[in-house]
Amino acid sequence: MKKRFLLIISLFSVFLILTSCSRGNKIEKTFNQYKEFWIKKDYQSMYSMLSEDSKKHISKESFIERYSNIYSAMEAKNISIITDKDKSDKDFTIPFTLSMDSIAGKLNIKGYNITLIKENKDYKIKWNESLIFPKMNNKDIIEVEKYNAKRGNILDKNGSPLATTGIIKSVGIYPAKFKSDDEKDKINKIASILDISQSYIENKLNANKNPEHFVPIVDLLDSDRDKINKLLQIKGILINDKKSRVYNGGESIGSLIGYIGSITKEELEKNKNNGYNSSSLIGKAGLESLYEKKLKGKDGGYVYIQRGNEKINIAKKKAINGQDIKLSIDLNLQKKIYSEMNREKGASTAVNPKTGEVLAMVSSPSYDPNIFVTYTSNTQKDAFKKSNNLEFSNRFNDVYSPGSTVKLITAAVGLNNGVINPNLAMDIKGKSWKKDSSWGNYNVTRVKDPGRAITLKDAIKYSDNIYFAKVALDLGSDKFIKGINNFGIGEDLDFEYPIDKTQVSNKGKIDEEILLADTGYGQGQILVSPLHMALAYSALGNDGNIMKPRLNISENSTAKVWKKAIDPNNVDTLVNGFSSVINDSDGTASDIKISGINIAGKTGTAEIKKTQDDNTGTENGWFVGVNTDNSKISLSMIIENVKDRGGSHFVTPKVKNIMEYYLKK
Repeated sequence: MKKRFLLIISLFSVFLILTSCSRGNKIEKTFNQYKEFWIKKDYQSMYSMLSEDSKKHISKESFIERYSNIYSAMEAKNISIITDKDKSDKDFTIPFTLSMDSIAGKLNIKGYNITLIKENKDYKIKWNESLIFPKMNNKDIIEVEKYNAKRGNILDKNGSPLATTGIIKSVGIYPAKFKSDDEKDKINKIASILDISQSYIENKLNANKNPEHFVPIVDLLDSDRDKINKLLQIKGILINDKKSRVYNGGESIGSLIGYIGSITKEELEKNKNNGYNSSSLIGKAGLESLYEKKLKGKDGGYVYIQRGNEKINIAKKKAINGQDIKLSIDLNLQKKIYSEMNREKGASTAVNPKTGEVLAMVSSPSYDPNIFVTYTSNTQKDAFKKSNNLEFSNRFNDVYSPGSTVKLITAAVGLNNGVINPNLAMDIKGKSWKKDSSWGNYNVTRVKDPGRAITLKDAIKYSDNIYFAKVALDLGSDKFIKGINNFGIGEDLDFEYPIDKTQVSNKGKIDEEILLADTGYGQGQILVSPLHMALAYSALGNDGNIMKPRLNISENSTAKVWKKAIDPNNVDTLVNGFSSVINDSDGTASDIKISGINIAGKTGTAEIKKTQDDNTGTENGWFVGVNTDNSKISLSMIIENVKDRGGSHFVTPKVKNIMEYYLKK
């Protein structure tokens, strides 16, 4: 009997243990499911797991709306829930810690307790406001204040803002005062002033259902005073101030600075852990995009429980403003160059020979980045369409055939290797030449036959293709390429703004005599950027040294030698030769001469054609030059399609005006 009683007791104990384990497993399973829904922000499924009493406490709509609004305002993400098993009530209550990233920083909130109760055969969540935040009760309100980080400014070398936070004008309609018998006439007048369609305005008005609501139409720059004054004469028009990114420099800076815009779904996904949300603005092009991480800053926020007049802190983080970036760019020079280019298709770059500071990087034609923070008129849209969006193609980071501007490099390499003796004349007959019969029908041609043997200085002044083709052949491929590489051509350029890679040839080597000869005077397959050519000529103003180019001088403040390109013993010879191009009346760029200023430079006409006999190709015109006395600027400019427009002499007057402006200001 005693044994039987003990057996019953044992079996009952096992039953209790098994029942307890089964209940514990069900509770844990229910909690884990609720936790999974919470992490996924599936508020509807969370609500479905509440107890009946809890559902009487809060409706489904209110539950979903409350969590959605709070978590959305907090920008809650990366939610995790960690159970404190040591403190867990094995039966019904589970303590846990909630962690998440939010506008107010990383939150680790302890003190949560979730209670589960059995209804029928299932376990349900006993919900109250403490499951939003532990300190919260049913009469409390969650408030979220966002502290927006100020985007960093982009400044020119003198501190003038190129991109900054400013005030623009939000133009809109107040329907209660706008609606009238002459509404149609007023819409027509607005459309005419702003150069937008009437239907655009009508659609905006029709989408609004509340006559007391401000209906935004477009944003204007504060400087658009004429439009603003005309619009204010129309009854029902309201114009409010609005903070915005604004750009100074108009079209001259468009390709360089770029612009910001609303973040796309793809960009948001790509930057999902970098503090962006669906309403964020992000750099779209140019330096606004390249320096996005530095300029953006980090938003802050304050999350708290509002209980009457009391604020109960949950989390708070200050905003960290974006960094200002100071460029080496001289805005006035940038604008002058763009003005001189007069929207011709091309590019120009200027550098300081002594410091490597890049003073200007211009692409023409370009766009005013302010259109992306205000609006684009119909006339501007038509212009973009007509040009096939030519304005949005950046040219200063492209590479081009250098034409005769490369003759400085060939001359320097020849002198450095002892192939050229500047005092000896080379005897060349006629206007065409080929090495021997192995070249077939191919000839190197020159524009002028002076009727005598020519020195290096003559060859530079008259831009003699044959002379420089012979120098390249005398050097041989290996020495020639090594010398060109010493000017940075064919190498990756360590520079803040991405520049297309230059090349000596398509293969990176020159294994054909004709290609070697053509490369020596700037044809062949050699490709250079406007920046590389400005740097090459800067060596004439800096004892043969090329300084490392610098754009972001707020970080890259130290001048460093990048290339010792020209033997110092040969600099005067080259300065003398390339100055004669301008100073001598029979020089190819004598029209650029400026009184009191010595410029060493070279014109170049790069022929873009399929074969030597092709007459249908086009031409690009170059000029590159540097002032050599107390050198301050080395400037390159290329303008495309100058055939039958004067060739490189379409470019020289523009460069003269720029040089005179910069050096005599």
